[in-house]
Amino acid sequence: MADRRRIAINTGGGDAPGLNAVIQAVVYAASRHGWEVFGVRDGYDGLLFPERYRDGLVRLDREMVRNISHLGGTILGTTNRSDPFRQCVAGPDGAVVERDRSDDVVARLRERGIETLIVVGGDGSLAIAHGLSQKGLCVVGVPKTIDNDLEATVLTFGFDSAVAFATECMDRLHSTAEAHKRIMVVEVMGRYAGWIALNAGIAGRVDAILIPELPYDIEKVADHLRRRISAERPYAIVVVAEGARPAGGKRTVRAAAQPGAMERLGGIAEVVADQLQELTGRESRSVVLGHLLRGGSPTALDRLLGLSFGAAAVKALADGQNDVMVVLDPPHITYAPLRQALERQKTVPPHGYGVVTARALEIAFGD
Repeated sequence: MADRRRIAINTGGGDAPGLNAVIQAVVYAASRHGWEVFGVRDGYDGLLFPERYRDGLVRLDREMVRNISHLGGTILGTTNRSDPFRQCVAGPDGAVVERDRSDDVVARLRERGIETLIVVGGDGSLAIAHGLSQKGLCVVGVPKTIDNDLEATVLTFGFDSAVAFATECMDRLHSTAEAHKRIMVVEVMGRYAGWIALNAGIAGRVDAILIPELPYDIEKVADHLRRRISAERPYAIVVVAEGARPAGGKRTVRAAAQPGAMERLGGIAEVVADQLQELTGRESRSVVLGHLLRGGSPTALDRLLGLSFGAAAVKALADGQNDVMVVLDPPHITYAPLRQALERQKTVPPHGYGVVTARALEIAFGD
């Protein structure tokens, strides 16, 4: 048994602005307790495939993380969606099969005297974290998703940065759309939850917002745009979440699901733009922001939230917490059981988000 408490931290799923702020805060807070922190490279790959790394489990100290809170991405390397409970490997016949390698994760950590894991991720990563806690590890989760779709917390870091960048793009598109007298359709991330599209659309003064929670009628959207477009304002901007779908229809899929991964959404903006051009007779173009929303430096809010979540995760360990996620419950950061945090996604409530949802309904289905 190690003479000092040892903590491992990993980042999983898609990247989000604020990840490095979490890592910095964990290292700083742990050092005050005399605890060591080790970063797992590339999600769980640093543990599952040690032969690929000079050191898949790297010691983190204050000097290494001193100036990283403002940086995008993560110093721990590429995040991935690898699930140790469902590790995809080639079978004897060459076909891809799934193996449960979660015991390997636990064993590799224990070989280094580590019984504690801080997992920074979205619902998939946190579900893995909950599973590892059932195997005897002490686990604390930190919520990370630019979609802001985790139910237990009011806000997740990365969301504010994504909305701020998307809003800036809407602002820029106003002048371009006006100059060319076009309808511009902007696609943003949001598989099942339309928080980014909704907030950026309202802040960016767009003319229509299409979100997964409210299947749209393209005829009504076109009618609404005809009323909005005039000689004085000869253009329109529509923002659409990647998971939006027409009433009675399906989501637009760019690539089918592969073993161990979800289907890849995308292309809805192009579909909507083509339909609106045909229905309105006005030239329409599509723009996909996609992964641009994940990159870049975090906003001040996301830096502060990441730092707060990282410090809170260490405090949770000091308080003897296990199998929990740190959550923002203004003005406090507290804890919620991981199982409870994963019970359902936080989606836009059709009748419970005040003026913003009312406005979305109005511009999606006509005034």
